[in-house]
Amino acid sequence: MPGPTRGFLGRSRPARDPRLPPGQYDVGADWPVLTAEPTPRISPETWSITVAGKVENPTTWDWAGVHALPASEYRGDIHCVTTWSKFDTRFAGVSLDSLWDVARPTTEGAFVMATSKSGYTTNLPIEDLVGGKAWLVWEFDGQPLSIEHGGPVRLLVPHLYFWKSAKWVTKLDVLKRDQQGFWERNGYHDRGDPWRQQRYQGDA
Repeated sequence: MPGPTRGFLGRSRPARDPRLPPGQYDVGADWPVLTAEPTPRISPETWSITVAGKVENPTTWDWAGVHALPASEYRGDIHCVTTWSKFDTRFAGVSLDSLWDVARPTTEGAFVMATSKSGYTTNLPIEDLVGGKAWLVWEFDGQPLSIEHGGPVRLLVPHLYFWKSAKWVTKLDVLKRDQQGFWERNGYHDRGDPWRQQRYQGDA
């Protein structure tokens, strides 16, 4: 018995890249600029980051102070809730673990609210920000991070959707209880795991 014809089977499709979470596409060389708030103008000389809340040692670092911490890089992929993914990115900055080592979150601290210079906020479980999973970054592909992409310094949490990687970050408050940030109050998921497609409130 003859086998099925090519027309019946249709053309073979290229295998999906295993680095792409469900519902995402490879954006290639582009890196879309998506911002919910006006872009602030911040010079490195005036920027600072504060870690406060449920910590033993509330601390503020200025530009020189944060650069004095051990340097760290992230090389890998990033994923936006608007369905684009960008492969093989390279960011340079400092691991958040270096900040936690100084500020020392207490056992009461289970969540973090990240706040930007613009007033933007986003909430994260502290477990997503420890153990080499999150950074403050000021370089992308060997160049200073552009203001449109969150420069001089942004949060980078690459295993979650990119709205969690707050641009122009200036404060990390360690909290006892979870509080929703800007997009979470407007219907987005509280955690935002791309591999589980946690885009909106009610997603698994």
